[in-house]
This record gives sequence, structure tokens and C-alpha cells, in this order.
Amino acid sequence: MVYISDVQTTAPDMQNVTAKKVFQTLDKLRIPYEAVTNDVVEAMEECKEIDAKLGTEIRKSIFLCNRKKTSFFLVVMPAEKSLDTAALGKKIGVSPLSFAPAEAMVEHLKAEPGSASVMGLINDEDDYVQLIVDKEVANEEWFGCNPGINTAHLKMKTADLLNKFLPHIRHKAKVMEL
Repeated sequence: MVYISDVQTTAPDMQNVTAKKVFQTLDKLRIPYEAVTNDVVEAMEECKEIDAKLGTEIRKSIFLCNRKKTSFFLVVMPAEKSLDTAALGKKIGVSPLSFAPAEAMVEHLKAEPGSASVMGLINDEDDYVQLIVDKEVANEEWFGCNPGINTAHLKMKTADLLNKFLPHIRHKAKVMEL
């Protein structure tokens, strides 16, 4: 059983720099959210209790790159969906796609493996990472993710993510069927 705090509508007390930046930005943009802190979770199965507490599914985030490790992609999709990297590579004209090395995730998202999140794009100031969001996720009312570290999770309106948060950090989601 995973420890999960009570749901709060203000930023949890976090030591993680990315999480602090995320919550400050959400507050600055007046984007309402609900948040919890929790024990470390490293697999989507472990997020089910967090899903229940927040009332939305925590989305799967996969950090990929091209063969030369010069193009990076953050793919956000439903937790239970599996990704066909070959098919995605064909759709976006980048083949083959593979999991990006941990060092690249730390460099561009300031996140350790197991903590990849759309919120990490707040650290991608040079716009190296392209965001791909599954159409199913984009069409849902609520969006759940971690704030850049897997010991906290948040829920917000998907429209606020796509239309307020991402433009503010100079990123745009490429929405497609995965």
C-alpha cells in the first residue's frame, strides 16, 4: 500500500526544484489543481491508488529519441495503452525511435527515470523536446501527472494544460492517435 496524503488545492511543500517551479507557475497562471504527495512510485500500476485519490488517471510519459540522440520526444498517453515506437516513428518521420538515455532526461527535463512528466518541459528552455499527446488524453476533461518528481502528483483540467500552461512555457502539444 502506497502512502498518499490528503488532496490539497495549494502547492505541497516540495524540495524538488522542478516541482516548485511547476506549482509556482500554475499559481501564477491561476490554474486550479489538486495535488497529493506520496511514497515513490516508479510504475504505472503503482499509480492506481493515486488515480483513485485524485479522481483521474495519471498519464504515462515516455521519453524517446532518434538514433543519433539529437531529437527528443515526450509521449503522453493513457496508462494502460502500449506504444508502438515503429508506428509512431513512421507517423512523425523519425525512425527508429528508442528510449532516450537517462542523462538526456536529466539534461532536458531535469527528471530522473521514473519521473518523466509533461511538467518537466518547464525546464526545456531551448525547446529540444517535442511533446506528443495521445488524442484520447487530449480529449479528456482531466489530466493527471507528477510535477517533475514521482513523490507527488497533480490533477488539472486538460484544457488548462494545453491552452495555458504549455503556451506559457513555450511548448505546443502535437496531438495524434497513438
